[in-house]
Amino acid sequence: MLKRLLRLAVTGTAATAALLILSRVLGNDLHENELFIRKVDRGPIEISVSASGKLMPLQEEIIVTPINTRILEVYKNPGDSVDEGDPLLKLELASVETEYRQKLDEREMMKSKLEQARVRLNGTISELEMQRRVKSMQAKQLYTDLQDERYLDSIGAGTPDKIRRAELNYEETKLELQLLEQKIENEHKNARAELRVQELELGILDKTLEEKARLLKDARILSPRKATLTFINRQIGSQVPQGTQVAVVSDLTRLKVDCEIGDRHREKLSVGAKAVIKTGDTELRGTVVTVTPSVTNGIVYFTVVPDEADHPGLRSGLSVDIHVLYGLRQNVLRIPNGTFFKYGPGLYDLWIVREGRAEKREVSLGESSYEYVEITDGLNEGDRVILSDMERYKDKQTLKIRKN
Repeated sequence: MLKRLLRLAVTGTAATAALLILSRVLGNDLHENELFIRKVDRGPIEISVSASGKLMPLQEEIIVTPINTRILEVYKNPGDSVDEGDPLLKLELASVETEYRQKLDEREMMKSKLEQARVRLNGTISELEMQRRVKSMQAKQLYTDLQDERYLDSIGAGTPDKIRRAELNYEETKLELQLLEQKIENEHKNARAELRVQELELGILDKTLEEKARLLKDARILSPRKATLTFINRQIGSQVPQGTQVAVVSDLTRLKVDCEIGDRHREKLSVGAKAVIKTGDTELRGTVVTVTPSVTNGIVYFTVVPDEADHPGLRSGLSVDIHVLYGLRQNVLRIPNGTFFKYGPGLYDLWIVREGRAEKREVSLGESSYEYVEITDGLNEGDRVILSDMERYKDKQTLKIRKN
């Protein structure tokens, strides 16, 4: 008998609890301590537009292989701290080293040829200069002889034939001297041109050598900075084509936010605009530093740098909410922002608390910030508004509110 009474009591208690829960869910009663209620007040609103973002390293360097090669050794693991110059990978360099040595040999041969050309051309010009000096001396002597014959003729001791022969010899030597001088000038021009061509060829080879040396240096994969190794290709023996990413080093002490937003908000974005970054309980100010000029699949991408880029509450890879500020309104009616504000400015059904009851009212909402929503019509300062999710009461007009 006692067991039966106990079973009846338990059953009755459970039924009563079920009825209470059912009446709370389906009925018109609300409990005030379960509601998020706030008053309408006046104040400023920093008008903003919301976007999504992801925290990424502010400084990140992607290392790619400069040649077609394969990985021989791996020295570091993802997550390791590295200093500038620390070796990360060893690549196969035999082909590049062979080409580099061949180019060094070519350079030595070309330098020798250039020096030989200088010696040969200088010798040719020196020989012509010597011939010119000799011819110049001959011309001076023939001019003296001509003057002597003219003098002898003036005193009756010479003949016209001797004068003509002396004039002919002098004029012939003058022409030969002019030809030599022209030949010397031409040889100088030819020498400059030939040496210039060889010097250009040597310069081109030097640039090729510099490129090969750079390839050799870059192929020895070293850390370019003090940072954290966030990625490394650890597949020893694998072939890696030129331009393949093999490592990424990131400065995880300073972060940025890579953001995206619908293109309808493009005009609200500008470089230099202030923004608010929210993740959990962390809220930081930042600045928009880049906005892509193009739209991709209806999305605009932009970057925000926090004022405290090294804030301990920020972690690389963490998704955050971004609110870009683009205006300010002073002394407006406002209520705290919440999940009820889904579609931007417009008409909303909100629940107003008064005298133990909640009444549904159509309210016109305007601009918003990450903290507040502007009220343009339907509410007065001091009105108490339910900001909790009231979707299940959308068919109701009034609800009773209990104190407990």
